[in-house]
Amino acid sequence: MYICIKLFFMKKLGILFLAITTFISCNKKTENQDSTNVPQEKFQVFGDSITAEGALTSEELLAKYLTLKTTDTLQLKFTSEIISTCKKKGCWMTVKLPNEQEVFVKFKDYAFFVPKEGAENHKTILSGKAFVTETSVDELKHYAKDANKSDEEINQITEPKIEYGFMANGVLIAE
Repeated sequence: MYICIKLFFMKKLGILFLAITTFISCNKKTENQDSTNVPQEKFQVFGDSITAEGALTSEELLAKYLTLKTTDTLQLKFTSEIISTCKKKGCWMTVKLPNEQEVFVKFKDYAFFVPKEGAENHKTILSGKAFVTETSVDELKHYAKDANKSDEEINQITEPKIEYGFMANGVLIAE
């Protein structure tokens, strides 16, 4: 009888040990799966080092622009997609907003530049000041020349333009 009781308890301890081992193994697999399945975006940094944390969406940014007057500025961070960059130096870029709107971005104190080519359609995160501005005909023509527009396209610029502007102190561009 003593042997039967001993076998009974050993069998129960074996089952308990197997259950605990399985539970621990399953939990570790879940943790590993979670950490490896999270995509880690890599960004090139231009200007000040910034993070993506707290960045507004382009929809949220457009809503803020609609409340600004030409004398107002807002310090903020937002994420968008690059439309184009300056082909001569990388000294400006345009990024997408909803409803076919765009933001013209310059870089604070002309202190840094972005790639002249290859950044189009890449995700970007920008930190700096948002504002609304009126851009003169001469300046619009200058930017058109920087973008390698044709003389015909440049000559079609005849009126100043109210634009959404942004003075960036830090830019991240997804690789």
